[in-house]
Amino acid sequence: MGWKKSYLDLTLVPLSLLFPILYHIWLWRRIRSQPQQTFIGINSAARRLWVFAMMKDNDKKNVLAVQTIRNAIMGSTLMATTSILLCSGLAAMISSSYSVKQPLTNSVYGAHGELVVALKYVTLLVIYLFSFLCYSLCIRFISQVNFLINVPQGDANSLVTPDYISNLLERAFSLNIVGNRLFYAGLPVILWIFGPVLVILCSVSMVPILYNMDIAEGKGKAGIRKEDKMDGKISAAV
Repeated sequence: MGWKKSYLDLTLVPLSLLFPILYHIWLWRRIRSQPQQTFIGINSAARRLWVFAMMKDNDKKNVLAVQTIRNAIMGSTLMATTSILLCSGLAAMISSSYSVKQPLTNSVYGAHGELVVALKYVTLLVIYLFSFLCYSLCIRFISQVNFLINVPQGDANSLVTPDYISNLLERAFSLNIVGNRLFYAGLPVILWIFGPVLVILCSVSMVPILYNMDIAEGKGKAGIRKEDKMDGKISAAV
């Protein structure tokens, strides 16, 4: 009897996890091999060029650099605040005396016992906690860049080089990307509360959306020629 109630969860939920995992493995390989064809690789190269440009003409662009980094910090702070607020609400719901099973009825497909429903909320809580952790570390690295980007470059023995600052900035945005993907992963888990069928539908629908967000399609022959010229530069920057 227990199998009849939970077989959808045991089959559809692991299957729904498989799609985004395989997609991100493929995306990671694409970024490593062909970064010029992904927005992540192009943006990474652009950020490195931006750091070199800001530090090369620091006397004129120091205010612009600080304002740009401040805007990035504000965006990560907003997402971190949203994540921790969701965590607080979920923690309050789990720890309250109100049964987490009560919002669900027998019309929900799949397992809907108190243990399973509590597992859904705990899974969602863990996802948003890790998302908050990534955003917090991102803010930490960007704050370091905010201080170091205006360091004078006259001393030949200075340890604060454009390469060092670029690496810090890339770590920050890598953590920001991970935080965003974890935040997106919370949506199928939220739908899992209402049944496993919605989970796999949401996961399958998110893959083409993420593909359009990550992959830079060609824009004609002229665009392809420009990409060929920039290929070596982007690969070296990434």
